Amino acid sequence: MSARAFSQAVLCCLMMVGAFSPAHALTQEELVAKLQSAGYSQIRDIKSTAEGTSVKATKDGKDVSLVVDSSGKVKEQR
Repeated sequence: MSARAFSQAVLCCLMMVGAFSPAHALTQEELVAKLQSAGYSQIRDIKSTAEGTSVKATKDGKDVSLVVDSSGKVKEQR
């Protein structure tokens, strides 16, 4: 494979990865700010999962488990 063909293949792969990734995934700082503005505090244990980003937090004095999907939607887990 020529160097030009190889670089074109790599570029194509990079473009495909960009096309399939979320348009704008939240950074950890943005995620924390979003949750704080929604009334959550003590935000901790932030982990990436198949469903989205799992988070432990406190709201109204109660510990809650959350999942934030790639679009930024927050769901409390029961």
